[in-house]
Amino acid sequence: MAQPVRARRLTDEEGLRLQQIVRRGKHGSIRVRRAMIIMASASGTLVPAISRLVAADEDTVRDVIHAFNAKGLAALDPRWAGGRPRLISDDDIDMIVTAATTRPEKLGLPFTRWSLRKLADHLASAGVRIGRERLRQLLYATRTWKESADPDRDAKLDRIEYVTSHYPDRCFGFDQFGPLSIRPCHGACWARRKRPVRLRATYHRTHGIRYFHGCYSLGDDQLWGVVRRCKGADHTLAALKSIRAARPGGYRLFVILDNLSANKTPAIRRWAQRENVELCFTPVNASWANPIEAQFGPVRTFVMSVSDHPSHTVLARKLQAYLRWRNANARHPDVLAAQRRERARIRSERQHRWGRPKAKAA
Repeated sequence: MAQPVRARRLTDEEGLRLQQIVRRGKHGSIRVRRAMIIMASASGTLVPAISRLVAADEDTVRDVIHAFNAKGLAALDPRWAGGRPRLISDDDIDMIVTAATTRPEKLGLPFTRWSLRKLADHLASAGVRIGRERLRQLLYATRTWKESADPDRDAKLDRIEYVTSHYPDRCFGFDQFGPLSIRPCHGACWARRKRPVRLRATYHRTHGIRYFHGCYSLGDDQLWGVVRRCKGADHTLAALKSIRAARPGGYRLFVILDNLSANKTPAIRRWAQRENVELCFTPVNASWANPIEAQFGPVRTFVMSVSDHPSHTVLARKLQAYLRWRNANARHPDVLAAQRRERARIRSERQHRWGRPKAKAA
């Protein structure tokens, strides 16, 4: 039996970058959807559930996963057009990165840091001619992130990969999403071009913040949770009890959650041992390994964006209404495939009708 398609293990840099794209949702829709696919697959979510998450065909999801396994984060930006041949080779890029990460003083230059103009002139003297805008793009892509200092990083990731691969029906994800504040949130929507909806000013925010404590079932693709005033061990324990209540059989469950102090108190550990629940903690600074992280992107897009909720009570009601709709309207991959085939048939008929030559006048 063939093994299911799954994205390879993410590095800390890749995980944090994907988490930033999914949570903020400020990039192009193609980039956000591809980041959700990669992040969900790397955390153990199965391909059918990912296809429902991003409303895409399963073959498309597999193609994105294979592309990421082959070329990394470059899979976020598909290059469908051919374009002109590359003027800068991979060896030139390595040389550019090496020069940019070397202090100018070590190269005998009389300044302490690079500017784009100074670096471009230095590279031109070394035989690599590159424009400042392209140089800025390359250096932006080579920023470094904080690496996980957890000594048990590999062991924790191995355990998460094992349980999500062998026991997906018993795996759950838990995390806090926030902080959520009462303020107008911009977004994309259809509106009159000359009369956009303006955002009101919020100089005084007196409502405070809230946190959404969410639980995600990896097996049946269900998401639920409640809004709390703060993070706390009692709230985490209540969420874990709701997960145990969803699977009352008494068999062993696996809950993936962040390495937060409120998530691993002695009371929580005693309850987990008594209820036959294994707590699989993500490494420090590696919360992207939690399968629920990819589910927070649509929550922000369809509940927070293009909104101006008057209070946290209204926000909580909207959030619960979306969760009920999301869990009840999860479209089957076969239905999505049939809809795509119908749209393709309609487009082909239109092209055939519009492409016919006009009849000559008598």
